[in-house]
Amino acid sequence: MDTLPTVLLKPGSADRVIAGHPWIYAGSLLRLTAPAAEGALVQIKDHRQRFLGVGFYNSKSKIQVRVLSSERVEVDAQFFVERIRAALAVRRRHLPNASSFRVVNAESDFLSGLIVDKYGDVLVAQISSLGMDQRKPLIVAALQAIFSPRAIVERSEASFRKFEGLAESNGVLNGSMEGLQPIEINGLKFEVNIPGGHKTGLYLDQQKNYQLVADLIHGGHVLDCFSFLGGFALHCARAGATHVHGLDQSEDAVAAATRHAQVNGLAEKCSFETANVFDWLKAQTAVKPHEKVVPKFEAIILDPPSFTRTRAAIGDAMRGYKEIHLRALKLLKTGGTLATFCCSHHVSAEMFQAIIEEAAFDARRILRRVATFSQSPDHPILPAVPETEYLKGFAFEVAR
Repeated sequence: MDTLPTVLLKPGSADRVIAGHPWIYAGSLLRLTAPAAEGALVQIKDHRQRFLGVGFYNSKSKIQVRVLSSERVEVDAQFFVERIRAALAVRRRHLPNASSFRVVNAESDFLSGLIVDKYGDVLVAQISSLGMDQRKPLIVAALQAIFSPRAIVERSEASFRKFEGLAESNGVLNGSMEGLQPIEINGLKFEVNIPGGHKTGLYLDQQKNYQLVADLIHGGHVLDCFSFLGGFALHCARAGATHVHGLDQSEDAVAAATRHAQVNGLAEKCSFETANVFDWLKAQTAVKPHEKVVPKFEAIILDPPSFTRTRAAIGDAMRGYKEIHLRALKLLKTGGTLATFCCSHHVSAEMFQAIIEEAAFDARRILRRVATFSQSPDHPILPAVPETEYLKGFAFEVAR
């Protein structure tokens, strides 16, 4: 291990690494003691030559070193087996009955640049760092040894890899994968389009919240905005909603959600519509002067995609969040439930609640908060790595 190239950090840059954050930016590097190949394993020391750990080096990335361990380890096949088994143990503790979940959540599981999702007997890998990409065969071998999956599929899209100087990489890495993959979430049946679906095929981070929100539904009509494959809609219909209407701008998502309702015997209680949610809500709340909007729903769910991926666009995002909340609150009956989510890391829970309060003020509604939500436990949060926390949500009752 002493033969590894050494990255020396500038004074004051070591504390963040010691606290557990795995990203070392170019501005924190003092110098390299010897040339290091791109993607190579390097050892990390502070400016006083005290050992801090080892990680992958990439001079082409803003994150020039991704820390893997605070100890001297060999990054071989056994390393990946041990790390992935440790990650799996966390999921077995917190989601003991789940058959589909995120196995590896990058920084949350001390494998920066690697995500692995499990959909039944198929695994989907997303690799976003050069060091991990160069060790893809070791990762595949470890996944085979632990899970013996029917297939291992890669969904490494360009947007995640361009910052590391990597091209998009998609395809089957092992086994065979054809057609839609049937899975179960909380006892409900879904079909996942792994090669062409969002992210790795489905949003697994809401798995716990689907049921938590459904538990708040006590009959009545429910509006599920940004319904995607029908996760919230189907759970609410099963929980006793009189009828659930889902909205999504994707025709493919609406078709899939409709099919899922049929497969689960919930077709009579669910309807789905292809629509731009903003336009739909605006049309439903449009009234003539001196008229009032007539509330139509006992519950509304807002689960939009991220409105911002950069800190610079927070202002636009907040205006978007206020708009949908203002119009949703006008459509909620007194005593009704609003379940709402934000998946942008750049928008804190405090900011998110504040904008909901602003919308409630403008809608002349008083809210009672009844629940707080976070991402499912297969997406662990490390307080030392704020980037691992992104999903936040609330449920409110309309008090008046």
